[in-house]
Amino acid sequence: MKKILLACGAGVVTSTAAMNKLQEELDARGISQDEYKLGQSSVAEVEALSGQYDMAITTTQYDNDAIKIPVINGLPLLTNIGVDTVIDKVVDELDLK
Repeated sequence: MKKILLACGAGVVTSTAAMNKLQEELDARGISQDEYKLGQSSVAEVEALSGQYDMAITTTQYDNDAIKIPVINGLPLLTNIGVDTVIDKVVDELDLK
């Protein structure tokens, strides 16, 4: 099971919206919820939590070379512009089927 962390400024409202959209899009592609687990946090917690996840999706600009997992800009999950590109990256990076 792949674990995906969704992070926003405070770790509540925006990350919840992004998480719901991600789940909706993965469901639409026929990817079973048994294949992945979603978590959420604030951007400030990403580095500390990164060892527990396979990928992080942030709704704000985030660069940190100390993190060894893929970090994807999740803003399209909120704007609906470029959603397919984000979902393609998630599916490809985590080898979800």
